[in-house]
Amino acid sequence: MAHLYLSAAHKSSGKTTLTLGICAALRERGMVVQPFKKGPDYIDPLWLSQAAGRSCRNLDFYTMTPAEIGDLFARSRRGADVGLIEGKKGLYDGLALDGSNSNAALAAMLEAPIVLVLDSQGMTRGIAPLILGYQAFDPSLRILGVILNKVGGSRHEHKLRQVIEHYTDVRVLGSVHRDAALRIDERHLGLVPSNELAGSGRQISRMAELLRQQVDLDGLLALAATAPAASPSAAAAVDRKPPDVTIAYAKDAAFGFYYADDLDALAAAGARLVPFSPIRDRGLPACDGLFLGGGFPETHMAALEANASMRAEVAGFVQRGGPVYAECGGLMYLCNDLTWKGNTRKLCGVIPASVAMHDKPQGRGYVKLRKTRDHPWPGPASETQVIQAHEFHYSALDAVPDGLQFGYTVERGFGLDGRHDGIVYRNLLASYTHLRNTTAHAWAEHF
Repeated sequence: MAHLYLSAAHKSSGKTTLTLGICAALRERGMVVQPFKKGPDYIDPLWLSQAAGRSCRNLDFYTMTPAEIGDLFARSRRGADVGLIEGKKGLYDGLALDGSNSNAALAAMLEAPIVLVLDSQGMTRGIAPLILGYQAFDPSLRILGVILNKVGGSRHEHKLRQVIEHYTDVRVLGSVHRDAALRIDERHLGLVPSNELAGSGRQISRMAELLRQQVDLDGLLALAATAPAASPSAAAAVDRKPPDVTIAYAKDAAFGFYYADDLDALAAAGARLVPFSPIRDRGLPACDGLFLGGGFPETHMAALEANASMRAEVAGFVQRGGPVYAECGGLMYLCNDLTWKGNTRKLCGVIPASVAMHDKPQGRGYVKLRKTRDHPWPGPASETQVIQAHEFHYSALDAVPDGLQFGYTVERGFGLDGRHDGIVYRNLLASYTHLRNTTAHAWAEHF
């Protein structure tokens, strides 16, 4: 299937807005577009999923093996006309000195033609050595086109095109001028998620309109078509058990951080998934377990406090021994109260601690955890007890009492206090860590 890797020279070049605009523009043509995002991320995939009308999938070297990345990539493309992979930061950026976990490595593994989104502000002739350097750094990569972004006007565009055509062999596939309609508001974790914005659909439509006018979509599709076809047996079929439990998961403007393939894994393991809103719904749906994912409870803490009946039902479910898994925002929701910008609001009161927002990240990046004997989920003895996952939180727990049980010791990262993560209470596991369902740690089946 045709696919394309959209990368950049550095972060904040405008990859996400251009990728989601392209997704929407191709979808409006009647095409089925499958979006992908490199690395751990929830917010960009929310936007990309809405733009494409198809769940974005994350491809991450740290939490997944190359075989798992290839399998998910192949399975997710079924039924799609084109796959668009949005990179993270710059093309050659990554944790490893040898670039083995970089965007370039992922593009090479997926045999994806590369289009660079270049922030062109303040540049003219200097854009040529930038492009030539990126091509020369790894000649095996197929950097076939560029999209000029944040262009200052028609004169600026003309100069850039002249330089690129004279000095390089890459194709200019678009020149996107600076426009407020192509900006998405940001805050502490990145872009404001699309599930919080009532006008996100209109914003995406406007982006699609602008990109139809300024990007050569036919040229992009032609480059995408040069990607090698996947072999028919590239992806193994997923065995699915008939549903035998119902898991309710929080999904509204405050909670929306879920990996689509993790939800798929829960369903494949026999879960009937039922969304509910801690903001709007007065009580829980009938269920056997709860999954409280991440999000932004701090921006909706007044509404969460006001829904006292839901807070009481969630607390009661935990106290009765109901199985509950909570990540980050879900952990925060279960605490006594939340303080942000001088305001404090009551929450569920299950975890005997307060939570407060800070100006700087309290935990950010990849983590490595080791299960303790108190971890509540069973797993095969053959499965590794070291879990590779990620965290990103500006909040931290205050006044944590002694005597709590923890499901993990932290070997890399911060978690709750730099040493522990995963509060265990009755049948609750609540942590700052975001898990990813993989062969090494099939958490969905265990839960």
